[in-house]
Amino acid sequence: MPTALMIHNERPASARTRAHHPVDQAQGLRQMFATRVLRFIPVVANPSARCGGMVLARLCAAYASVGLHTLVIDASDQARPPGELVEFDLAEGIEALSPQVSHMAARGLLLRHVDARGSCSHLLDALADASPQSDVVLVHATASELVRLFGERSRGLNLRPLLCTNDLAEGLRDAYAAVKVLSQRGGWMAYDLMVCAHSESEQADEVAQRLARCADDFLGVAQRDSLRLDPFEPASEAPSPRFMEIAAGLLRAALPQTLGDSAFDHLVSPGAALPARVSTALN
Repeated sequence: MPTALMIHNERPASARTRAHHPVDQAQGLRQMFATRVLRFIPVVANPSARCGGMVLARLCAAYASVGLHTLVIDASDQARPPGELVEFDLAEGIEALSPQVSHMAARGLLLRHVDARGSCSHLLDALADASPQSDVVLVHATASELVRLFGERSRGLNLRPLLCTNDLAEGLRDAYAAVKVLSQRGGWMAYDLMVCAHSESEQADEVAQRLARCADDFLGVAQRDSLRLDPFEPASEAPSPRFMEIAAGLLRAALPQTLGDSAFDHLVSPGAALPARVSTALN
């Protein structure tokens, strides 16, 4: 379902009227960024399964196949910490892996931006502005860190995180623990699941079914979609139609984020911009 993945960032009719015509090129660019929207998708890291890298790579391939640029922010415990310059400019930590994929090593980054309320939601503004060319931002982190980042902004939205596990008991345990954190602290009552297991695994389907039952019976949380991913499948293989369907659903349920003045600054003077938004930090 490739067409379901396309993003439309059309300007409202009022912005196209004569009264709003830009007087110069810079103003025209600013008007364009004022209506551009990035989509943030939370991907829960599973320390026992350790298959997040494969899930992220498959998602990047799915979105690239329809012309979308994806930024992967890896804040999991297995990721590298960000470079020193990230403290002054987040864009310094973003590395282009291909024309359609960028990556940011971000272990520990989210906790550095926690305010007195235990939230780091203001970081979403800075991350969006640091990568204005992106269409999709995948944030790979623990369940508790994702709640700190998305919790305040996700209220009232249909945000749905993506969980992953393997076909072993340890992976199932950590996946259920993540569902518990997401529901009790974040109020997220639905999720999607990727089970990373060999195509001949006899436990993979049972793991998905058991997680769905436990999440529903004990937490009232719904497992909306689940899919098995074979780690032995060639990375160059095109995403399956079923995977594309789940990727499209994640995109529809993603957190929309508009750009600020820093995004414009990063484009006209890359590497020279400091954050221009007003921080909501209390400490």
